[in-house]
Amino acid sequence: MKVVKLGKSEVGRDCPPYIIAEIGSNHNGDMKLCRKLIDAAATAGADAVKFQSWSDKSLIAKEEYENNSSYSDKKRHFGSLQEMVTAYQLTPEQHVEAREYCLNNGVVFCSTPFSKSEADLLEKLEVPFFKIASMDIVNLPLLSYVAGKGRPVVISTGMATMGEIEKAVETVVKEGNDQIILLHCIAIYPPEYASIHLRNIETLRKSFDVPVGFSDHSLGTAIPLAAIALGACVIEKHFTLDQKMEGWDHAISADPEQLKVIVDEGQNVFAALGSSRRIVTQAELEKRKKFRRSLVASRGLPKGHVLTMLDLDAKRPGTGIAPDELQYVLGRKTTQDLEEDQVIHWEYLTY
Repeated sequence: MKVVKLGKSEVGRDCPPYIIAEIGSNHNGDMKLCRKLIDAAATAGADAVKFQSWSDKSLIAKEEYENNSSYSDKKRHFGSLQEMVTAYQLTPEQHVEAREYCLNNGVVFCSTPFSKSEADLLEKLEVPFFKIASMDIVNLPLLSYVAGKGRPVVISTGMATMGEIEKAVETVVKEGNDQIILLHCIAIYPPEYASIHLRNIETLRKSFDVPVGFSDHSLGTAIPLAAIALGACVIEKHFTLDQKMEGWDHAISADPEQLKVIVDEGQNVFAALGSSRRIVTQAELEKRKKFRRSLVASRGLPKGHVLTMLDLDAKRPGTGIAPDELQYVLGRKTTQDLEEDQVIHWEYLTY
């Protein structure tokens, strides 16, 4: 399994999980809120914060705008779709400001381009990798254009069949770019647990021999941590300061406390995965002395006594003859008097 470098970080199955705080459009078009989100993500320990680079012109056609002129759900929406897209888009100047703020806070800036011009903008901003949204896994012209820039490509696979994923991977490779990371993803917000199918992580890894992560849309922290336990090397998680805020994704996002749990416990889960080779650690070898048992005299025994089963019991500590060596003890004579409950050592026995 190869390793892909995202900036200074190596990402692969045997590398610590790379955590992306997906701010997306949760800045709500407000740069003051955007800076607070970056601060909070950096404090929680995320490796990167990610945005979505689209505009009111690059993402949605006139027909779709006309079909969504108002919303019944006033908690997550206001006005029309076009009004929300216009309000939540990140301008090129805001991209520059967000990148600079990320750099000053020691967290990686990255984003998902939704058009070639937005990919060009992100290239100028020297993003360490390009993220492709699930919706664009079949947008092969955009994939090809982004792959041609020679930087790692992280592809979400929500809604895609294995055949569509294969085409996407082939498109990137055809551009001479083998720096690919796939993210298992269910593009439902939030998905039913039974529909998440985390075992797809292993399926994608075996099928494409590339690092595989997980783009999570579930509520809480359990599922991304389980994904890490199954070998996910990247976790992308929507991020907000407050799940009750107005906007598209706040309700299904992790708050700062939850993101820190994913970062910290994710590291612990990765460390605990260890090796598939059976190893008894030095600490456990030491623990044997207290936790295991030794053969002891079940009653007082005189010197020269020939040992039988009736003379022996097994009790803590494990500093004497282990119970699984009983067969080598039976029939031997004691070399000294033994008190009841006295731990037996080999020097106390002879033939």
